[in-house]
Amino acid sequence: MPDRVVVINGVPHLYFSGTAYLCMNHNAAFTRLLEEGMQLYGTNYGSSRSGNFTLPVYEQTEKALAERLHAEATLTISSGFMAAQLVIRFYEGTGTFMYAPDSHPALLRTKQDYYTGSFENWATQLPEKIAAVADDRIILVCNSIDPLKAAYHDFSWIDQLPGNKSILLIVDDSHGLGITGKNGEGIYAGIKDRAPIDSIVVSSLGKAMGIPGGIILSNRHTINQLRTSPYFTAASPIAPAYLYACLQGEAIYEQERKQLRENIIYFQGGLQQVSGFRHIENYPVIYCMRNELAGFLLEQNILISSFAYPTPADGIITRIVLNSHHRKEDMDTLLRFLKDQ
Repeated sequence: MPDRVVVINGVPHLYFSGTAYLCMNHNAAFTRLLEEGMQLYGTNYGSSRSGNFTLPVYEQTEKALAERLHAEATLTISSGFMAAQLVIRFYEGTGTFMYAPDSHPALLRTKQDYYTGSFENWATQLPEKIAAVADDRIILVCNSIDPLKAAYHDFSWIDQLPGNKSILLIVDDSHGLGITGKNGEGIYAGIKDRAPIDSIVVSSLGKAMGIPGGIILSNRHTINQLRTSPYFTAASPIAPAYLYACLQGEAIYEQERKQLRENIIYFQGGLQQVSGFRHIENYPVIYCMRNELAGFLLEQNILISSFAYPTPADGIITRIVLNSHHRKEDMDTLLRFLKDQ
């Protein structure tokens, strides 16, 4: 499995790709917690969470995550994709949907919902667009961050939305949860109390958190409503051993988050004299403006992220991705080659 190094055809390569920002898949202490969880709960839980028997670890973990992430309530789901689709399908047909450009594919109803463009322009034009819609219910859908081109989204535009309509904001925070915010709490704490909207955040737990599953954050009433969705009742839940590890592993997450932030500061400091890159404070993704860089670095036994997104017909996105296990010598090696280009 990739960590700071990945072996390709028997040859070790420095690995600056993927989304395991906190390297929980290679964390020995987290693995021990997972093994403890498997001793308690087995390798999987083959049942609906709406059945007449449930394991307490699910509600215990959801309560703990609500406290950590500053939400009134949370709901864990079998995947980040399922979490997003559960919410989207639950509200489908209840109002007019307005998608931001480059919204995560997991949020889409049809392929027509996806388009590219400027998030800032979309947000600026929203009040006028909302006012032009006859429907009294508006459902806004967007990402919390642009993880491809390394850009934070400013959500101050929420305050400019009209107050004469019912507005629901659905945000995908898959690339922020666990690493952004003061303590990795992500976007929800910053938008939950902003009038005049209701808000729901959906996220994968399989990136920074290292949990094969997803989560929904909102107020208690909304979470209780979402529990009635067939996307919840008919889906198998997250394997309980992972939730046990998540519940017990808060200190591990904090330690890895601290190391990741040190790595970000160190690497971004080394990039100051190098052109052709875009990065933002406290975020482990560096956008590369030259796709040919990936091929050059591969020849130096360094693998960075470079592939067409969101479909094979789209343009290639090239990025350097830092994680918490990178050493200074790893970053120095990469910086040396970047400065030579």
